[in-house]
Amino acid sequence: MAAGHSIDPVRWREAFEVAMGRIAGRFTRVEPRLRAGRLVLGLLSDLPRKNCWTIAEWAGEAAPHGMQHLLPRASWDADGVRDDVREYVVEHLHDEAAVLVVDETGDVKKGTHTVGVQRQYTGTAGRIENSQAAVYPVYAGMRGHAAVDRELYIPRSWTSDPDRCRAAGLGEDTVFATKPDLARTMIERFLDAGHHVGWVTGDEVYGGNPKLRTAVQERGIGYVLAVACSAEVPTGAGKFRADALAAKVPKRAWQKLSAGRGAKGQRFYDWAVIDLAEPAPGRHQLLIRRNRSTGELAHYRCHSTTPASLATLVRVAGSRWRVEETFQSEKGLAGLDEHQVRRYPSWARWVTLAMPAHAFLAVVRADEHAHRPTPDDLIPLSCNEICRLFIALVVRPVRDAAHRLAWSDWRRRHQARSRTSHYRRQAASQT
Repeated sequence: MAAGHSIDPVRWREAFEVAMGRIAGRFTRVEPRLRAGRLVLGLLSDLPRKNCWTIAEWAGEAAPHGMQHLLPRASWDADGVRDDVREYVVEHLHDEAAVLVVDETGDVKKGTHTVGVQRQYTGTAGRIENSQAAVYPVYAGMRGHAAVDRELYIPRSWTSDPDRCRAAGLGEDTVFATKPDLARTMIERFLDAGHHVGWVTGDEVYGGNPKLRTAVQERGIGYVLAVACSAEVPTGAGKFRADALAAKVPKRAWQKLSAGRGAKGQRFYDWAVIDLAEPAPGRHQLLIRRNRSTGELAHYRCHSTTPASLATLVRVAGSRWRVEETFQSEKGLAGLDEHQVRRYPSWARWVTLAMPAHAFLAVVRADEHAHRPTPDDLIPLSCNEICRLFIALVVRPVRDAAHRLAWSDWRRRHQARSRTSHYRRQAASQT
């Protein structure tokens, strides 16, 4: 009862309209702008599968053509929407101690025509799969976290084949860029837009790249970037592997600190830090994390413009989990990975519209936590719960029988045409 009394559906509807209002100017006509709003609502819906067909039916449209037109052909500025989402996130989740977390996520795909697809390792599956990967920076502060940019990773197998790139809608100027290169581009875009963060963090893919570390350092930003145990780091006595230095840390140097709250409480580890001998300005250190149960170690290259405490470095390292939470929410709640498109423009537009969908949830969550205290016998509202309540209480999808039957007829008619076409091609190939 207390939870129900604390929720104001009108306020959430107004918050959604504010979020969509931020991107309204990127659409040259009212029809695609309104349809984009319906698509974003569809991305937040409880549909078991989210694509142009299912969202169009859910939103009350007579056929999927309008939604399908929105992605590849309608006139609107996807990069402009991306920039508006970044401004919206930073404004509403602003935190002087915010961290920019960079990471990639993969989507398993079939076939060879989807832009950027190839056999590669993806953490989504935990193995090498035919997949597509994209890099995202996540703005993470005390109030919440959300993605503020996106870049699709285009492997060399694509950039070395101009015809393949052209067929997938990639520009003539497309060149190969590593994932750290993409991260650097987006970090610089974030900073060039006038925003500031004190720190950047990421996993070994990014920490092992000297160009990325240097670029962040030159912008006057600190970093806590994971590196492999085999990474060599400079000390006053020469270069040593990170794990070799960790083995020399005396017992008294380890400190038990929390890397932040998890689902089951504080994430406690043992931590130690070693000063490094880098010629570049600032303070350079190797941060070492030890699992208190297994003894497993993780290593981080750190740089700060001014001396930073061990607790600060641990906080930044721990914030890397925010990107995993963001990916989980964007995929589970906002359909980030459910695009069924092959060409780059459609991919960019789909994921760009998934970003404000998730950002809206993150902002509402932050507002609820800040202004409407949770009763002691309830946990605070999560993005998952806000999404469920928003769709149930605020959005009313079309469910009348006539609409459902009309869509059933449309699907069956489309499937009949497809079947006839397949049979004709099969017959022609056998003559």
